Amino acid sequence: MSESRAIQWNSRAISHVGAVRKNNEDSFLHRPDLGVWVVADGMGGHAAGDVASQTVVECMTQMPSNGSLSALVDAAEDKLLEANRRLLALAVNQHQRTIGSTAVALLERTPVHAGEKVLVAPGVGGLGSLLVQLLVRAGATVIAGVRGGEKAAIAEKLGARAVDYSEPGWTGRLPDGVDVAFDGIGGDVGAAALALLVNGGRFSAYGMVAGGETVVGEADRRRLEAVVGMAQLPEFWADTPRRVQHVLNEAAAGRLTPIIGRIYPLAEAAAAHADIEARRFVGKLLLTT
Repeated sequence: MSESRAIQWNSRAISHVGAVRKNNEDSFLHRPDLGVWVVADGMGGHAAGDVASQTVVECMTQMPSNGSLSALVDAAEDKLLEANRRLLALAVNQHQRTIGSTAVALLERTPVHAGEKVLVAPGVGGLGSLLVQLLVRAGATVIAGVRGGEKAAIAEKLGARAVDYSEPGWTGRLPDGVDVAFDGIGGDVGAAALALLVNGGRFSAYGMVAGGETVVGEADRRRLEAVVGMAQLPEFWADTPRRVQHVLNEAAAGRLTPIIGRIYPLAEAAAAHADIEARRFVGKLLLTT
């Protein structure tokens, strides 16, 4: 009679802190019961690499402990996609809490020169309105993508030309295209913004309020000078204090003005949250005590 024996694995892991960080941001997963081992590195020194690697390992830890090899592969793919969604959501949440800093960081990552034509969508909101003001001060010709006449009026007051992206054929109002597009919407609007870029233009994605990040195909990547996706957001975190101080200084000097759509007393916080969910506001809402 033949005797079958299950293979038993013994493993160890070690990594080096590297030349960029003071702490080791790598994470490991050891699942000998599945025959699965995961090494998630710290993103080559980018900010919050430890958060990224820990999120990957945390998701992979939840893989089922039974099933075929193909089922295991499918489960691993699902968990990696889940980790990606969680990290994107974390990045969006982080930049919403430091929108002034993010506006500055976006322009540092994708510089704009005087005389260039730039589309910002959405162009009136917490981040968009600051980005528009910074671009106008830099000497750019700014087109603010908005919805409705109220927001169009605000955009024009900030020095931008407004286009309503809720209107059919809105891109036809920009027959010469744009040099740079900052996309905080994604979906169909993001795709339209991408198509408006002239050859050699630059595309920067920082949001996906439409539900999904703008997909940039290989043809567009070849014709454009630069394409930067939402993965740029975590890279901004490390230098947030410097940028926040810069934005506060600009606001104190009257060179930047945040758009406050409505002010609520703290007792009406529930009403403020309801208005946020229903998008019944322009810019930012303010709670006072």
